[in-house]
Amino acid sequence: MRDQQNDPSLALTELRRRLAGGLARCRLNKTQLARRAGLGRTTVSEAFQAGKPVPSDRTVAALAHALKLPKDELLELRRSAAATSTSAAESGEGPGRSIGEWEPHALEVHPAGPAPSGSGSGSPEQRVLPGYVLRAHDRVLADAVREAGAGRSRMVVVVGTSSTGKTRACWETVQPLREQGWRLWHPFDPTRAEAALEDLHRVGPRTVVWLNEAQHYLGDARTGERIAAAVHHLLIHPAGGPVLVLGTLWPEYATRYTALPAPGGPDPHSQVRELLTGRTVSIPDTFDARALAAANTRAENGDQLLADALTRTRADGRLTQELAGAPELLHRYQHATPAARAVVEAAMDARRLGVGLHLAQTFLTDAAVDYLTDTDYDQLTDDWAEQAFAELARLVHGKQALLRRAAPRPKRRPPESPPPATASHPAGPVFRLADYLEQHGRITRSHLCPPASFWHAAHTHLTHPDDLAHLAQAAENRHRLQWAHHLRLRAADRSGTDVPVGLARVREKAGYREVMETFCRQTAAHADAHALIDGVRMWDEAGYQKGAETLARQAADHGHAHALTDLGRIRKEPRNLVSTEIPHRRAVEFDVVNGLLDLAWMRAEAGGPSRSRNPLRACRQPRRRRPPGRPGGVAAGADQVLAERPGPGRYADTPIAAVGARPA
Repeated sequence: MRDQQNDPSLALTELRRRLAGGLARCRLNKTQLARRAGLGRTTVSEAFQAGKPVPSDRTVAALAHALKLPKDELLELRRSAAATSTSAAESGEGPGRSIGEWEPHALEVHPAGPAPSGSGSGSPEQRVLPGYVLRAHDRVLADAVREAGAGRSRMVVVVGTSSTGKTRACWETVQPLREQGWRLWHPFDPTRAEAALEDLHRVGPRTVVWLNEAQHYLGDARTGERIAAAVHHLLIHPAGGPVLVLGTLWPEYATRYTALPAPGGPDPHSQVRELLTGRTVSIPDTFDARALAAANTRAENGDQLLADALTRTRADGRLTQELAGAPELLHRYQHATPAARAVVEAAMDARRLGVGLHLAQTFLTDAAVDYLTDTDYDQLTDDWAEQAFAELARLVHGKQALLRRAAPRPKRRPPESPPPATASHPAGPVFRLADYLEQHGRITRSHLCPPASFWHAAHTHLTHPDDLAHLAQAAENRHRLQWAHHLRLRAADRSGTDVPVGLARVREKAGYREVMETFCRQTAAHADAHALIDGVRMWDEAGYQKGAETLARQAADHGHAHALTDLGRIRKEPRNLVSTEIPHRRAVEFDVVNGLLDLAWMRAEAGGPSRSRNPLRACRQPRRRRPPGRPGGVAAGADQVLAERPGPGRYADTPIAAVGARPA
């Protein structure tokens, strides 16, 4: 072993001999080994092949684990071989190393998704990349790679906003060059600009020059112009080619570097402007419909990272931002200060229990108090809330924040529509929880019940009846019955004419009759026809027939006479035809055809006087033969109702046979 450590060539030979022996003992081929080790087929092949570069530490460790070989001994051989390697890749061909030796995260591709469980440090290299979806800019990059592979030097700079997939696109596009033995050089030590300026002249043929975040190279006040000139010389010098220069830039930097100077003014970026002209491609912020469809296909085929991200980004298409920002959002939440963490958890609970997207700052501040331990609460300063919200507003990749300030869009109403009776949104700042953290909270906090400060803050600060109704139900489900009662009362108190009736309605239960009475009083006061109709049903289900008929008549007065017919339909008491027929007869007074038909149908179902005990005299008709062509059954009953109807109306001249039978 000592001789092998002193002679790098012997160390590399011994390393490959041991790997080959392990492969033979396990009776695997290299494709099977690559699958077992989680490595690329080319990476595994080059690790065994003489004349190829020394494999990376990660490659050796993965192969040792897959082949059940002593990892420490193999890593020691690898380090000895790499110290003064005599391979062709490191014998004066310029800076960089084989593309196959690079990890994408080492080239600043953002990690996607949380670190795997049991991964120790959770370093980015241990994370799996999601499947890649080709888009329009990838064709431009592929053309540059194809021309570089054919012997013509090329440069492309991908321009896009934060976390739109610029670096990942560059990584994917160089993979064909990996199979051709190309090298990749990423200048960054001691600084990016200094490393590039020092070694650009040493770049050899068949090398990818990796200028990720190119503003660090081209925008440097001292060396930016010199680096641009050196790159330009590299591209046009035939003896040094072919080379491929790949870079990324944010749009604001690209605009600054390519802008023409003012007449007579300084021109600090003339070389950079010349270099970038015709060599940029834009990457969109969002995935279009075709790209989303391709991502969905990958997700359906088992890509869990894409499947998870698509649950939150189908509407806006910001898939790469979600993938890049999610790990950092979770890290920020897990390492937040106690106050900031308490605010986030209050927001998580509010969203999972049914509160709307926009959460009032006052609500979150008061709700967070009981999420703190006694020790953390005693250490709060007077400005703890301001500090917590400032901490949560700091951006991560993809321009995401744990809790960002939101601006609810105003509701647009027709000119004739009445304004809402109550405000839909609370006064003061409102915030929106990051979608990823909302989903994380729904999973991790599903078994937890919010503390008392949460319910108190909801009762004190929330104003939207839907939010209050949802929380009232959530409180009842968690046996917080007093809070459920008071939240229902507040929901009824805050309901206005613009609130959807189905969500504002509260079913009468033991101990909640006060809520129903409050709701019905308010609907009558607002003269909201839809709310009045709902009140009709509530009163009738509770057995208050007089109140139901009163509200139904008020609804009819406002142009909704079908409330009377609805009341008749929901009363299914065959032995009390009077209480069932009265609403229908009153509906007839409002010129409602359905009222006529319903009343006629009831009389037909009641049968003749020998089978009906209905005390209503108008329903007692003698049996008689009908002349041919004379309608009978429901139509006959309807004719009688028309005859009994007081005064002329819209349907006085309408034959009942033309109206048809009662619908099912």
